[in-house]
Amino acid sequence: MTVAIEASGLGKAYRRTWALRDCTLTVPGGHVVGLVGPNGAGKTTLLRLATGQLAPTRGAISVLDEPPAVSAAQLARVGFVAQDTPVYARMRVADHLRLGAWLNPGWDDELAQRRIRQVGLDPKQRGGRCPAGSVPSSRSPWRSPSGPSSSSSTSRSPAWTRSPAGSFSAA
Repeated sequence: MTVAIEASGLGKAYRRTWALRDCTLTVPGGHVVGLVGPNGAGKTTLLRLATGQLAPTRGAISVLDEPPAVSAAQLARVGFVAQDTPVYARMRVADHLRLGAWLNPGWDDELAQRRIRQVGLDPKQRGGRCPAGSVPSSRSPWRSPSGPSSSSSTSRSPAWTRSPAGSFSAA
């Protein structure tokens, strides 16, 4: 059995307040699992620990038999979309697509471009002007098995570059 997520005695504290305490669970691969609980129960904290966005205060967690975010290859196998995922108001739609391609090794640019056309977005349009709910969620462009491809946008938006120090900026 493949194990997607495994946690043992997992906990995350912020100063004296525990957001998650003594969490032990196993999520088998190939299954759909829902996290249910009241606000403040630790659902988002667990997901952030599993994606390497937070480090545990106690216990251990593994994702696909490795520590969270241990390598680019491991991150490429994990998809996570937070409830409040931002659309950057000043970035154009084409810039969002280039950012997605840069951050996700398995990005399917053809699929992304097709989705943008399906919902009627202009690649030159800024994110702050996009209608709410305009991004379809049926299939994420970075989960495609076809592998990476380059963006074919024609906008005059900045290209995204990575500095030697690893920071991300518009060129």
